[in-house]
Amino acid sequence: MSLSIVILAAGKGKRMKSASAKVMHHLAGRPLLKHVIDTAKQLNPTKLVVVVGNDAGEVLSFLECNQIDTVIQNEQLGTGHALAQAKIAMTDSTRVLVLYGDVPLMKATTLQALIDCEDQNGVGILTADLADPTGYGRIVRDGSGKVICITEQKDANKATLAIKEVNSGIMLLPSKWMLSSLDKLGNDNAQCEYYLTDLIALAVADGIKVDTVCCSDEAEVAGVNTRSQLAKLERHYQGLQADRLMTAGVTLADPKRIDVRGQLDVGNDIFIDVNVIFEGKVSIASHVSIGANCIIKDSEIGEGSVIFPNSMIDSSVVGASVNIGPFARLRPGTVLGEKAKIGNFVELKNTRVGVGSKVNHLSYIGDTDMGEGVNIGAGTITCNYDGVNKHRTVIGDNAFIGSDTQLVAPVTVGEGSTIGAGTTLRKDAPAGQLTLTKGVQQTVEGWKGPDKGK
Repeated sequence: MSLSIVILAAGKGKRMKSASAKVMHHLAGRPLLKHVIDTAKQLNPTKLVVVVGNDAGEVLSFLECNQIDTVIQNEQLGTGHALAQAKIAMTDSTRVLVLYGDVPLMKATTLQALIDCEDQNGVGILTADLADPTGYGRIVRDGSGKVICITEQKDANKATLAIKEVNSGIMLLPSKWMLSSLDKLGNDNAQCEYYLTDLIALAVADGIKVDTVCCSDEAEVAGVNTRSQLAKLERHYQGLQADRLMTAGVTLADPKRIDVRGQLDVGNDIFIDVNVIFEGKVSIASHVSIGANCIIKDSEIGEGSVIFPNSMIDSSVVGASVNIGPFARLRPGTVLGEKAKIGNFVELKNTRVGVGSKVNHLSYIGDTDMGEGVNIGAGTITCNYDGVNKHRTVIGDNAFIGSDTQLVAPVTVGEGSTIGAGTTLRKDAPAGQLTLTKGVQQTVEGWKGPDKGK
């Protein structure tokens, strides 16, 4: 059987009090809608379409960049009306799965359980038993336990409000029947809207079996309507990530103070201090230690390396047994060889550092190929930009660069050469020699500094 998935994302999200659409607010570094789309793709649908509002330019741009088909709901007249706008996208499928762009933590395994319901021609509803069901539609059953309808909160009487089993909103519908039934929906209710949930009563009347799958994790079915709800789901998600990491062999100084905003792959015997943020795709080998307040994005960290506090690593590869920081910054394109040392207040960009080389203090090294066993003195910078183009610096093995040196690229420092402190190197330095730019020290008689009083 073929499956189409429709994601409803046309709501304005007024309670978020934001110029951005609700589904574009971020959880774990990704828009809420992106979480839902990523989960939907795991089910390999034949068709995936998102229903958006007519003023959702931000959402449309995002979906276009991700090559997702869209349908516009010009008026927000309820969930049933929203689904009806996507009729064209569902005509060639056997079944339709309805998801919501503001329910980000739904798991593909849970949805697959709904898809695998016993009656492949019936209706499936994902439900949850909540201690506090306020705000949710209630699952109403007859004396034999069969579902007879879903009643929305605003339309429920006292007895119905006492029901704890609620509708998540997520449904699996037989396509042909659904397409003919959407036109039968009315809006005679408290909100004057066309409810998607009214399809259940129609299915019962038509003799179509209604199955339910109860979700055990409330967070999976939780929607986001306020920033407070978003914050709660963020912490729930991060708690799940912390548990996963600790199970894999990672020690967290405080499981409540870590943020994983992407894919994090880990070895074992890793220590992560507080307030560390991982973004994008990051891999960490075994026996790595990461200090407090670090940010690591789209990078690989080699075995046994130590990252001291307050360091930033972006799109870089760190070899084994490397020391970084504190307060170091590795920008995109940086590759550190084994046992390299990058110290405090050092910035590297698009640079390769050889085995055992050291840049220990207060330096900027950009667009550089550095050999093995090199020592870079404090305050050294590579002048890699001429105002129009970037140029590379090459430093040979075992070179020694004195403090406060400027290497004006393009320039090559030969193997085993020494560059004297304070040198501004504009020409290549020969291997094995001492090179320096020497000025005559002098004292200016009668010189007076500026008058601080003025």
